[in-house]
Amino acid sequence: MPESEYEPGSKKDFDRLYQDTYQRVFRSLVVLTGSPAAAEDCAQEAFLKAFKDWKNWNRTAPAEAWVHRIALNTALSYRRRERLREVGELVRRLGRPELPDPTEAEIGPDLLRELRRLPPKQAAAIVLRHLHGYSNREMAAILGIPESTVATRLADAKKRLRARLGPGRQ
Repeated sequence: MPESEYEPGSKKDFDRLYQDTYQRVFRSLVVLTGSPAAAEDCAQEAFLKAFKDWKNWNRTAPAEAWVHRIALNTALSYRRRERLREVGELVRRLGRPELPDPTEAEIGPDLLRELRRLPPKQAAAIVLRHLHGYSNREMAAILGIPESTVATRLADAKKRLRARLGPGRQ
């Protein structure tokens, strides 16, 4: 029976769609997830989602393309969750560094408040220079901008800070 003759909501037609498309969907998911086991999990989840929404499938869209879209979105969500799991495992393995809050000792509350009021690019320049000690060349590499732009951002930020905090602050 041609694809256009699938009946939305028909269990028999969904079973046929499953039989006709599973292998192609699975192969796509193996490529995206890098693991047959993960691909199997994603395929099962995708076909379950498709089955639950089968009665709402729009006949104007090819059924196989519809199932594939659901499966690909499922694999993308799986990969996002996997990356978060990996980060979580790394943090658990390494532990959180016991570093003091850098704003507590080195930056007073007035300066901290005014830094937060600066445009983010100017604030980043001030933090990189005065909190971490980077040179203009290093800052340019970090920020991906020319050294002259670093110098301009620093000058503009210092001008704003002096205006807000008074001339005696550096």
